[in-house]
Amino acid sequence: MDTEQTARSVSIELLEIFDDKKSLNYSLANDLEPRERAQVREYVQNILRKRSYLDFIIGEYSSITIDEMKPVLKNILRLGLYEMLFMDGTPDYAAINEAVELAKLRLGSKAGDLVNAILRNIQRDIDNLPKPAFEDRTKLIATTFSHPEWMVKRWVKRFGEREAFQLMQSNNQRPFYYVRVNNLRTKTENFKLRMEKLDIPFDESEWLPGYYKVDSVAPFIEKDLLKKGICLVQDIAAGFAPTILEPEPGETIYDLCAAPGTKSIVMSDMMNAEGSIIAVDISAQRLELLAESAMDYRAENIKIRQDDVRDLNLKLADGVLLDAPCTGTGVLSKRADLRWKRTEEELENSVKLQEELLDEAANHVKRGGRLVYSTCSIEPEENWEQIQKFLEKYDNFELEKLDEFLPEEVLVEDGYAYQTLPHIHGCDGHFGVRLKRVK
Repeated sequence: MDTEQTARSVSIELLEIFDDKKSLNYSLANDLEPRERAQVREYVQNILRKRSYLDFIIGEYSSITIDEMKPVLKNILRLGLYEMLFMDGTPDYAAINEAVELAKLRLGSKAGDLVNAILRNIQRDIDNLPKPAFEDRTKLIATTFSHPEWMVKRWVKRFGEREAFQLMQSNNQRPFYYVRVNNLRTKTENFKLRMEKLDIPFDESEWLPGYYKVDSVAPFIEKDLLKKGICLVQDIAAGFAPTILEPEPGETIYDLCAAPGTKSIVMSDMMNAEGSIIAVDISAQRLELLAESAMDYRAENIKIRQDDVRDLNLKLADGVLLDAPCTGTGVLSKRADLRWKRTEEELENSVKLQEELLDEAANHVKRGGRLVYSTCSIEPEENWEQIQKFLEKYDNFELEKLDEFLPEEVLVEDGYAYQTLPHIHGCDGHFGVRLKRVK
């Protein structure tokens, strides 16, 4: 029988909270063993990747609609069904029994009977389950691919149905990861040897030096390679922004909206920890984590500053990186929760905030210095359209071509910007430009 301290029960609790508050706090899993903690993340993210489809199937076999169900009942059914449909290692009977026991524990015997009836009826039809068949095409696509309808409308209009399907399918895949060697702690060859000795399969990236594609970050966590500062987890496309800023040893660099600080650490490595990186963020809590990471990675030239970037008052810098807060529509594979948190209104608010941040960032670049603007979004309003508005306001900045920094296949707008798309490039969706202050 399941108890309150298992991967399943903690996952149910996290999903309940997410339904209510749209927030995820994995610290609830801290009392579990490392393998169980990892399982919680697997359950939660995968259920969120498949949520609309799971709800559709449950609705087809339940006399109570999904909307009428208590959040705990809904999420017990989602988890049980997810295990039945998508986890080969869990026999159906085990998934059903665990769900029934959880329902009894949390809601009583009648709820257990209801969960048992719904899941056993689904099990009988497991090879011939109903398919979504709504007349509303947007609702049909949204249910099939488990994305909110507003995103579906945008992407179908922009990409066409076929490519939008490919994008959403990519978002629904279990992600792979990139790790980057930290040269402040070790040498690249030594890091590769270490991975080989630990039997960690990896592919070295041809796009940027020091980046390795891996199936999981679990071995790096288990062997304390992250805590020891030997390497860090960063998607290859997230590495483009520091690359095009090209920080040099001895320079003064500002990393605005810096937390959790991965880009600051990468830039410190690029600078041999010589010079100064001012890492600015509004969140004191996230900056504490950044400070700890900087010590772990021996990134000794990072200086922490808590501030609202819009009210910044610093001297001019050689280079400024603004990795702007955004909707995150480029990282929905790793952050499946974001698709259910974001709204069209939030997109509009995000665009306004980015414009304000970009104005302030520009005011801190010295003549001849450079400004990099980047996001992990694939929405034009947050990306190229934002830059076009900026250039209309500021005649003292010019775009610079990126072909000397990045591979041709990620470049757009005649080489003046990069934009990656998960279904095309096999990495997260990121955008960025480099601007030079000319007067």
